[in-house]
Amino acid sequence: MMTRTQLTRLGLFDAKVPRYTSYPTAPHFAGGVGPARFGEWIEAVPEHSAISLYLHVPFCRRLCWFCACRTQGTASAAPVAAYVDRLKAELALLSRHLPRGVRLSRVHWGGGTPTLLSADMMRDLGAATRAVADFAEDAEFSVEIDPNEIDADRLAALRDIGLTRASVGVQDFNPEIQQVIGRDQSYDVTRRAVDMIRDQEVQSLNADILFGLPGQTGARLTETVQKLLSLSPDRVALYGYAHVPWMAKRQTLIPTDTLPGPEARLDLFETAQRLFKWDGFAEIGIDHFARPDDGLARAARAGRLRRNFQGYTDDTSEVLIGLGASSISRFPQGYAQNAAATSAYGAAVDAGQFAIARGHVFQGDDRLRARMIEAVMCDFRISRSEILRDFDITGPALDTLFERAEAAFDGTLVITEEGLFVPPAARPLTRMVARHFDAYDLSRAGHSSAI
Repeated sequence: MMTRTQLTRLGLFDAKVPRYTSYPTAPHFAGGVGPARFGEWIEAVPEHSAISLYLHVPFCRRLCWFCACRTQGTASAAPVAAYVDRLKAELALLSRHLPRGVRLSRVHWGGGTPTLLSADMMRDLGAATRAVADFAEDAEFSVEIDPNEIDADRLAALRDIGLTRASVGVQDFNPEIQQVIGRDQSYDVTRRAVDMIRDQEVQSLNADILFGLPGQTGARLTETVQKLLSLSPDRVALYGYAHVPWMAKRQTLIPTDTLPGPEARLDLFETAQRLFKWDGFAEIGIDHFARPDDGLARAARAGRLRRNFQGYTDDTSEVLIGLGASSISRFPQGYAQNAAATSAYGAAVDAGQFAIARGHVFQGDDRLRARMIEAVMCDFRISRSEILRDFDITGPALDTLFERAEAAFDGTLVITEEGLFVPPAARPLTRMVARHFDAYDLSRAGHSSAI
C-alpha cells in the first residue's frame, strides 16, 4: 500500500469520481434514444444469442435514509400490484420484439424491495419472465432480499420460479448506526432470513455491507464483518457509502458531522479487507470479495470479469435489458433508460409502448474508452494486444494514452510491452485512474468520494 503522504499528493482524499458502472456515466444520457430506437436495438439482437434481464421494483415498506436508489415508500399492496401488471405488460412487449431463439443468461430483480411482492405476484412475474425466452443452461436468477421483508412462503415462491442466488442487504449490524441511517435490521432478523434461504436450498448467497457510514469505527465494522462471516456468504460487496444529498434528498437526515473523513474511510475499508482475506475470500475488483469457487472469483482469475449497473459480474452477455421505472439497458449500440417516475413509466406501458425517456448512442471513441475503463476497474490492467485487436487505434496513439496516464500519476502506474498496469500498492487510486480515460466533462454531475 502506498503511504498516506503519496496518496494525499496524488489527490485521493479530495477526489470525487464516478463508480463507472457504465461509460459514459448516466448523467451524460440525453435525448436521441426513445422507444423506436430501443425497439430497433432489441430486434438487432442476434438470433439464438444470450441476453441478461434486469427488473426494477422501486417500492419499499420504509425508506432507508442512506439509500440513493430510485425508490418510493408504500404502505399498501395496491400500487405494487399495479406495477407488477405493468412489468408483465412490458415483458410481453419485449417478447414481441426479440428475435428467435434468444435465451436468458442472467435474470436479476432489484430495487427497492423486490421481496415486497406477495408470493402470488412473484409467481406471476416469474411466469411472465419465462414466457419471454427460455433460460440458458447455465442461467442465474438472482433477487435482492430484504431480511425485514421476507417469509417462507415468498422464498418458496422464488425457489419455484428458479431462484439460484439470493442477495441480502446488511449495511451494518450496529444498532446505533442503523438508527442514524434509518435501517432497523438486527443480526437475528438477518440470521433468520439466511436460514430460510438455506432451507430452500438456494445455491448461492450474496451480501452487501457499507463502509464510511456515520459513526462507523474500526471496532464497529470489525464486529459487523465477523457477524456477516458467521452467515457464510459466498460473495460480499463492500461498498463505500456515497453521501450525495443533492441527488438523494433523504440523505439530508444524516448529520454530516458524523461521517468519517476520506482517510478514515480508507482505514475502514482496509480493516474489512483484511478480515475477508483472512477468512479466505478472494479480492474481486475494487470492492468485492468471493469464495475461491464462486463464479465471480473464477471469472476474475480467467480474465472474464465484467462490470455493469449491478457492479461486478461474470456475465459476458453483450445485451442487458432493463425493465421497470428508471431501469437502464445496455446494447452494443448504446444505452437506453426508462422514465424514472413510476407515473410516466406506467403511462407509456399502458399505451402499449416502451417507456424509454433518454439514453446514449455510442459515438467517436466511446467503446474504446469504455473497455479501457472496464479493464482498469476489473483487472487493474489494460491489455495492449486486446485493445489493438478490438478497436480502431494505432499502437503509437495507444502508447500516448498510456504515457499520459503514467505521467498524471507521477510514475505510479507501470507500462510494459503487454500494457498498462495498476500495481497492488496503487489500487486505492483505481477509480481515479479510470477517470483519466474518461473524455466527458465530469462537472455535469456530483460524484462520490474516490475512496
